[in-house]
Amino acid sequence: MTGAGSQVERGGGRAELLARLRERMVGFAASRCGRDIAEDLAQEVLLVLEQKYPNVEALEELVPLGFEILRFKMTAWRRKTIRRGEHTAVSVDETPIADMGPDPEVAAAREEAVRRLMDVLSRMGERCRELLLLKLDGLSFDSIRSIMGAATINTVYTWDHRCRKELLERLGGRWVP
Repeated sequence: MTGAGSQVERGGGRAELLARLRERMVGFAASRCGRDIAEDLAQEVLLVLEQKYPNVEALEELVPLGFEILRFKMTAWRRKTIRRGEHTAVSVDETPIADMGPDPEVAAAREEAVRRLMDVLSRMGERCRELLLLKLDGLSFDSIRSIMGAATINTVYTWDHRCRKELLERLGGRWVP
């Protein structure tokens, strides 16, 4: 038997048939694109079946037709998500917010190093302190030579070498604590 007779033998009216078909379609689509998307796609397929194919009532015709429409809908959904870039999108709720401030441990270590350096610099000679300050200001060795009144640039190089050596000794032989 075909038509209304086979549908009645298999379990009832069109509404029950569509409900069972919907469950199958949701299961099929959920295995490929997620449950929430599958629910939406199955609902769209049922709307198409109701609006464009109200005369199809046999299970043998309704199932293949519904799944063919579902495959088309899934393909369209996939194309749309790729076109919009949604397939690589990351949820805002799952994205950690970057802390722009320094790590507390690193900040504490840096503060301690600066404090230690300032203590050592305060105990060094006047010429070394002035030379290091001029270097920190970004001046060239030639500019430092003229400011400090050295006869040659090699004198400034020698002062720099001696000051850095003294600084390293006072820091305990290492730049990093």
